[in-house]
Amino acid sequence: MWKELKAAAEAGRDRSILGLFEADADRAKVFSVTALDLLFDYSKTQIDTATRDMLFALARAADIPARRDAMFTGEKINETEARAVLHTALRNLDGDAVLVDGQDVMPGVYGTLARMEVVANEARGSAITDVVNIGIGGSDLGPAMAYQALSPYRDGPRCHFVSNVDAADIADTLRGCDPETTLFIVASKTFTTIETMTNARTARAWLQDHGVSTDGRFIALSSNAGAASEWGIPPERVLGFEDWVGGRYSLWGPIGLSLMIAIGPQGFRAFLRGGQAMDRHFRAADLHENMPVLLALVGIWHNQGLGHATRAVLPYDNRLSRLPAYFQQLEMESNGKSVAMDGANLPLDSGPVVWGEPGTNGQHAFYQLIHQGTRVIPCEFMVAAEGHESDLRHHHELLIANCLAQSEALMRGRSLEEARARMAAKGLSGDDLERQARHRVFPGNRPSTTLMMPRLTPEVLGQVVALYEHRVFVEGVILGINSFDQWGVELGKELATSLGPVVSGAASAEDKDPSTQALVDYVKRFG
Repeated sequence: MWKELKAAAEAGRDRSILGLFEADADRAKVFSVTALDLLFDYSKTQIDTATRDMLFALARAADIPARRDAMFTGEKINETEARAVLHTALRNLDGDAVLVDGQDVMPGVYGTLARMEVVANEARGSAITDVVNIGIGGSDLGPAMAYQALSPYRDGPRCHFVSNVDAADIADTLRGCDPETTLFIVASKTFTTIETMTNARTARAWLQDHGVSTDGRFIALSSNAGAASEWGIPPERVLGFEDWVGGRYSLWGPIGLSLMIAIGPQGFRAFLRGGQAMDRHFRAADLHENMPVLLALVGIWHNQGLGHATRAVLPYDNRLSRLPAYFQQLEMESNGKSVAMDGANLPLDSGPVVWGEPGTNGQHAFYQLIHQGTRVIPCEFMVAAEGHESDLRHHHELLIANCLAQSEALMRGRSLEEARARMAAKGLSGDDLERQARHRVFPGNRPSTTLMMPRLTPEVLGQVVALYEHRVFVEGVILGINSFDQWGVELGKELATSLGPVVSGAASAEDKDPSTQALVDYVKRFG
């Protein structure tokens, strides 16, 4: 099927998006889909009916429904680690039993959720004013993103997020906290993550330096209750999760404790129900109306088909400023692979580079490259019909206008003739007119999609996050890779462990390469 995709891409590479609208008055309706509270519009792409049919054939050839059902029913689709993939069970609030090795995992899921609610209510009802979540990767990006996104719903203690082993991160965070009223959450599945445990030890020393007892001031989110106990956190303050929950998919469970403390158990359950609703849509909807599938197929078309190596995620919502980074990890750690399930080399490129910033800030930073650069960058816009600041409605109307204008400008562009007319109207002529006009040409015909929501609520955020999780899954199935391991992060971690004593001077750098030796020498001279 890859040959068919490449052939279709070559045939459609220069297809006019405006021309597609001129040929089909219903294109905006035909090339969009609604699910739950969301509208996904992919009409401003070069996908026509024949291309979409070919993409559906690609999805059917990969047997998306069978792989999807295998995931939801607890089969060990993470084959390289022999694990099930069941983050969906964490939001299965009123669904069927889910079996792993013949055992129903749902009683454990419900029990952990109930314990989270007890811990959250205790924190919310105490003198605690600040909660510091110490984690990294999925143990940081998810709760940090959601905490900011749902700030209008916060009615609990302030939450802070420390991830970087750079001392500046925890030092700057603690500077704004009172040791008498600060609670720490240490989020590490193994309770051995070097960055997290280094920051946790610094937090413990901070309390001790201020004469504050550490008893009751730490909660562990970990599967290693023994290591947490040895560290000083008793079992009743350890919330665990199973090996079938990957780090970047773990926001729905104990890793989301800081969010639950901030917005309350009821708000957190609304977030879970949003994810559950998207799960049900993904499982039940036909491929032609299945939003995660369509989102994935658009991504496959742009990346593996047309060869556009990057994808810009552009939420027009300042509270979603961490969402591009969250999706960056979700996509790039999941699908940044070079071998298929059977160990063979992939015959084509895998996942794209995902990046972005919220609008309208990005318009005054990198949109220049998107509009007039030599590379085509597919854009994924995202905006809510209604903001939370009802007394500042004019701000939100301007925000929406900017979002819609950018996707229209990418599609329409500006021809040389139009630019010449503009310069002539300004009184220019001759060579000066021609030169100035050429600087004002926009190529146009650049693809974008738009995801619209009524308002950013806990439930809607749950829908959006689950939508993108399933999008990544579908892309991975089509590519034939395992989206649920991350061996690529291991080598650097191993080498960092061996380099620690070298940097501190406790070991020699003689077995390191000349470049590393020279860099270590520089550190020793100036560090």
